[in-house]
Amino acid sequence: MYLAITVLATITLYYELYVGGSVSTLILNNLHMTFTFFVLTLAVGALIGAFGSLFAGLTDRFGRANLVVFGLLFTAVFVAFIMPAATDKWTFTIESFVVGFVEGVCLVATPALIRDFSPQVGRATAMGFWTSGPVIGSLIVSVVGTATIPAVINDPRFWTHEYRICGVAGLVVFLIALVGLKELSPALRDQLMVNLRDRALVEAKAKGLTEEDIAAALRQPFRQLMKPDIIISAFAVSIMLLIYYTAVGFSVIYLTTVFGFSLKDANGLGNWNWGFNVIAVILVGIISDRFRVRKPFMVIGGVLGAVMVVVYLMQAGHHPGYYSLALILALLSLGLGIAYTPWMASYTETVEARNPALTATGLAIWGLIIRIVVFLAYLLLPLVINSVTPLVNYGATVQAYATQYKTEIAFATAHPDIVATAQKIPPNVIASAGKIPPDVIALAQKDSVQLANAQKFQPELTVIQAHPALFTKLATYSNPAKIPPALVNQAIAAAGGGAKGLGILTTISANKAAINGVIAVAPDLQKIQPYAADLTTIAPYAKQLGTIAPYSAQLTALSKVPAGVFPYLQAHAADVQSAAAKTAGQWKTWYWICFGGIIFFLLSIPLLRGRWRTRDAKRDEAEHEAKVQEELAKLQASV
Repeated sequence: MYLAITVLATITLYYELYVGGSVSTLILNNLHMTFTFFVLTLAVGALIGAFGSLFAGLTDRFGRANLVVFGLLFTAVFVAFIMPAATDKWTFTIESFVVGFVEGVCLVATPALIRDFSPQVGRATAMGFWTSGPVIGSLIVSVVGTATIPAVINDPRFWTHEYRICGVAGLVVFLIALVGLKELSPALRDQLMVNLRDRALVEAKAKGLTEEDIAAALRQPFRQLMKPDIIISAFAVSIMLLIYYTAVGFSVIYLTTVFGFSLKDANGLGNWNWGFNVIAVILVGIISDRFRVRKPFMVIGGVLGAVMVVVYLMQAGHHPGYYSLALILALLSLGLGIAYTPWMASYTETVEARNPALTATGLAIWGLIIRIVVFLAYLLLPLVINSVTPLVNYGATVQAYATQYKTEIAFATAHPDIVATAQKIPPNVIASAGKIPPDVIALAQKDSVQLANAQKFQPELTVIQAHPALFTKLATYSNPAKIPPALVNQAIAAAGGGAKGLGILTTISANKAAINGVIAVAPDLQKIQPYAADLTTIAPYAKQLGTIAPYSAQLTALSKVPAGVFPYLQAHAADVQSAAAKTAGQWKTWYWICFGGIIFFLLSIPLLRGRWRTRDAKRDEAEHEAKVQEELAKLQASV
């Protein structure tokens, strides 16, 4: 039961630590963080967690359970109530540092409890369940995210929803741990227990241990454990786990920016990743205990993990399907799980071989090293990958605009001169042009000379229209000199009499061809007349309107695009395109670094305690059993 509560507490603490990963893009957007700022906060958080791990080494003296119980309460309150209230990046960051410190303490305290409650022959199984804690925590983040995050998110503060769910779960687990979690006395936990048959000897020895004996075992703890096998092994597993911490912090960002998955689908891929890792860490723990060896499983898992890292990084820049990536992530995660659980068991056994009373100190050294490695890695990450901020902050909007207004953008790109010409025409001119039927515009263009003459000779045309019979008769005389005086006088009188009438007749006579041209197109002019004012407005832009006329439908569609779209694209599209072109290569470089970490881990395996072959391990166990029986017999004889 104690093991189960400890594992449940571990799962909850890591769920609380990792919950931000499911909504990382929303947090960056809402709190106005750049990717570099985000990564640096994770780096500093890891460093603060390192001090928490160092502090947790004191649990060898003061116990582990109380730290875990109150750590659960503290983190649950922060995640449920305090962090969701943050409205700026600095408040959120400082609050996350507090949670990171507590998690650093629990990173040491919980595996120390697991060790206390498990003999060495069942250690890999127990550590498998403990290792499932951070993995199941990550899986819960993905599962809850997949179930509760909608495909389209309109609320930039939606990220707080995931934090509140997580915090409430944390409060429930705190109550369970408060009631149910206990720990062993120092006299019991400070002894080495290989299998359950050692129980009688361990309890008998515990009765004989004094406070001075316990204090002597705990003297200068770090000096006792600062040895190459412990330091190098802890460093090796830390850099092997670079790919794990990359997935925890940035898998959603990577999958959305490099492959274009939605936030929901990116969390769905996380289900595959963490789900197979859970299977691996628990199953390999049971199998490792069954065969009594750790190192062969570390090699198998490390090799599979290294191969799948290469396969995974080669997908960047391509367009793999959802289930192709799911399979790759599943196998990669399976390999890491196969390697890590036996390592955790072997590492605690290596610490016990030096001093079983200093288990928490040994785990504190590991916790300190892994946090420092993560801190340095997160400092390095923005130097390797500097293309994320434009993709996270602007990429989704640029992509949405590019998709929604694809036709309009394509037209504007292909016909910049047409768009520029249209933009030079005042809106009132375009509005006037829109009122005039196309056939009227065509007539106005065809009869432009006659329209001008109609305005020029308007008084003359008015007289002609008022006396059509008279002017028809005058037109029969080809030679004006032969027109009868009486007819001339009649025409002068009709035109207004006197000098005015004579002037009009003279103008008509001198411009007979132009005036006849106007009369010839009178039906056209009558059709144009209702639109005379609008035609006057558009007349100075007739040439430009004629240029854009064939593209009126496209320009109309373009005019309906919201005003902010093209300025936004102009401001950010180039940065997004540049980042998109670079990001795949940059992520590949980072994953090659992760690959190197796994290779170093493989080379460090011989430093740890443990056999390579089952028969050798069973022989060691038999020899230990004989020694236990011998010691037990001596104790019984002395009593």
